[in-house]
Amino acid sequence: MKRFAVLTLSLISFVAFSQKKWSLEECVNYAVENNLQVIQNQYSKKSQDNSLQIAKREYLPSVSGNINNNATFGQGRDIFGNSNRNDNFSNSANVGADILVFNNGRLEKNIRKTEYDVQASQFDLERVKNDISLQIAQQYLSVLLNREITKISESALENADKLYKRAKITTEVGTTPKTVLAEAEAALAREKQNVKTAEINTNRSLFSLAMLLQLSDYKNFDIQDVPLNSVLDAPLYSAENIVNQAYENQPQIKAAETRIKSAEAQTEITKTAFWPTVTANAGIGTSYFNSLVTNYAGVDINGNPIKESGFFKQYKDNFGQQLGLSANIPIFNKGITRLNVEQSKINEEIAKTTLQQQKQEVLQNVQKAQFDAESNYEAYLAAMEAEKSSRLALDFAEKSYEAGRTTIYDLNVARNNYANAQGSVAQAKYNYLFSMKLLNFYAGIPLSL
Repeated sequence: MKRFAVLTLSLISFVAFSQKKWSLEECVNYAVENNLQVIQNQYSKKSQDNSLQIAKREYLPSVSGNINNNATFGQGRDIFGNSNRNDNFSNSANVGADILVFNNGRLEKNIRKTEYDVQASQFDLERVKNDISLQIAQQYLSVLLNREITKISESALENADKLYKRAKITTEVGTTPKTVLAEAEAALAREKQNVKTAEINTNRSLFSLAMLLQLSDYKNFDIQDVPLNSVLDAPLYSAENIVNQAYENQPQIKAAETRIKSAEAQTEITKTAFWPTVTANAGIGTSYFNSLVTNYAGVDINGNPIKESGFFKQYKDNFGQQLGLSANIPIFNKGITRLNVEQSKINEEIAKTTLQQQKQEVLQNVQKAQFDAESNYEAYLAAMEAEKSSRLALDFAEKSYEAGRTTIYDLNVARNNYANAQGSVAQAKYNYLFSMKLLNFYAGIPLSL
């Protein structure tokens, strides 16, 4: 019974998912949470976070302990030159700690450099999310465009079907010749083909959007129909007003700026190799010795044998402590440190050049978006005028055909022209909408419909 309930709930969830119609915001949110490229960059961010934790823990002392056991067998000579067996067992144990005391702030500088790397990786993640969001928005609008073209084609098909039925009747009663019926039938077939092509393009756009979302069940994927204004407003922004905002809010700019700071911090880290490294250490230890030949540890100053103590007694008697301070002073390392500093400075210049490249790319993208917005708006206005003229021409053609002053071929030409004009309006409208969404995006306005 329990397994049946789980199966039922899974089936209900699947049906609900398949019947769901996605909004643009839902598509974008799903993509930035589940896209593999985003997930991969999230792992890179986590790796940088771990590197920062490692850098911070370098301030802590290193503590280690060791235990040594040694057994020796064979002949040996004592201090008097006498040869005898030297079979013995020894044991020692100690715990030591060392800590960096001075290296001209290398640890602090390394932490600061790693913090910049963490920030840069976060900006990289945001850029990936932005790129995917723009791809989703463009493909979403492509689906809406193809759906609108499908509706236009269906309307043309409906008109062609009416004309065909009328031509069939008039031809059968002998009012019109068979060529009229043939032309009407050909027009009907063409419109059916146009509808099928539009439906295929719509499904192809939906498939492409599902692939961007990385959905396996693309056949049941669908999006919401978004009502759009029939009359669009001219663009309100200009590239000059947006570019400074884009410099401030685009993550690729912030990442490049942060990497300059990281490169500068790396130069400071490299320079610490010119300075001495002072390390303090402390330790405690003890030992045990046992001769395997005799029970004596040696002789005293009077030549009397000294009996070996037990394990714990020796550990107590031999317990000792040590403190130390050492300095490693660089004198000559073949000029490698100086070359490393020069290389770090070169990396600084590379990072600065990368920032200029990113700014140039953003500037060109903003200018292109502005150019596209203005051009697409002009194309939209021209398409609207063409549609209006085509509608008027179609009205005249229909009236002339009704009066018998024009042929069915001329009427079909007028209808094709009007359908093409409607398609051009739809194409120009959605091109303009995407260019405006892109322009708004650079201005810091979230994507929405």
